[in-house]
Amino acid sequence: MSKHTPALGNERRRSFKFGYKTRRELPLHFMLLPGLVLILIFAYIPMVGVSIAFQNFIPLKGLFGGQEWVGLDNFDYVFSMPTIWQVVWNTLRIAALKIVAGLVVPIAFALLLNEVRNVLFKRTTQTIIYFPYFLSWIILGGILIDILSPSTGIVNKFLGWVGIGPIFFLGENAWFPYTMVVSDIWKTFGFNTIIYLAAITSIDPSLYEAAAADGAGRWKQTWHVTLPGMHMIIVLLMVLSLGTVLDAGFDQIFNLYSPQVYESGDIVDTMVYRMGLQQTQFGPSTAVGLLKSLVSFILISTSYLVAYRLFKYRLF
Repeated sequence: MSKHTPALGNERRRSFKFGYKTRRELPLHFMLLPGLVLILIFAYIPMVGVSIAFQNFIPLKGLFGGQEWVGLDNFDYVFSMPTIWQVVWNTLRIAALKIVAGLVVPIAFALLLNEVRNVLFKRTTQTIIYFPYFLSWIILGGILIDILSPSTGIVNKFLGWVGIGPIFFLGENAWFPYTMVVSDIWKTFGFNTIIYLAAITSIDPSLYEAAAADGAGRWKQTWHVTLPGMHMIIVLLMVLSLGTVLDAGFDQIFNLYSPQVYESGDIVDTMVYRMGLQQTQFGPSTAVGLLKSLVSFILISTSYLVAYRLFKYRLF
């Protein structure tokens, strides 16, 4: 009987610790409950509609009203569309440029802003660059249309002063994708900069003191102390951004594009919008959305695995 007493005692201690931890964290779980309910209602229950991708869907019959099942015909139709691969290429190009610029620009700006010693200037700059993040693309779209106008826009007026002819940034296929990337960075880099600044403030100051004692200047301190100290948050944002590689920004492009830039600006989401809501092709549009979700899931899972293998990064 004595041989089993230590094991029994260890089991009781583990049970006590588990019960204590559960009781201590129970309020936190209750705090998560409203968010989980919203996710269930707006993210999981609507997944029933995925079945539309395999139906010749007629809205009058309802979702469960005896729709005609067509198998993979909707997918065959989508891949037979003459513009599908151009749309996919547009999406990948714009999204990839946004991901790269969305990492490089905020990191560089955060590193530069971290070197500023004037607190008032630093906080004022943070507020100014952060402000566009709170504006919707409806508002920013109107602002961009106005300032980028080839006839009355302030950007083209400035270009005219230096001898450059007017450029139709929102109406020429050569310029439209890059205009989307730059305007997206303008809107979002302030938010990401603050995230990176928070990561910099968490670095132990003694590391900078040790580096300075070894003769490292500001550049070497940045390279060998600051960037390694930021690498976890950089990896996190990179992993999350790779899951959006097929999400080039519907709100932005929908408010700024026009038929004359479909060749370079039409993306998967805008094509789905036109197919589903304007042309009432519910089956093919749902099929495209389903494929996009599957590819995004595979990409974010793969990027998380790579981050774990290379940087030992874990979310859980």
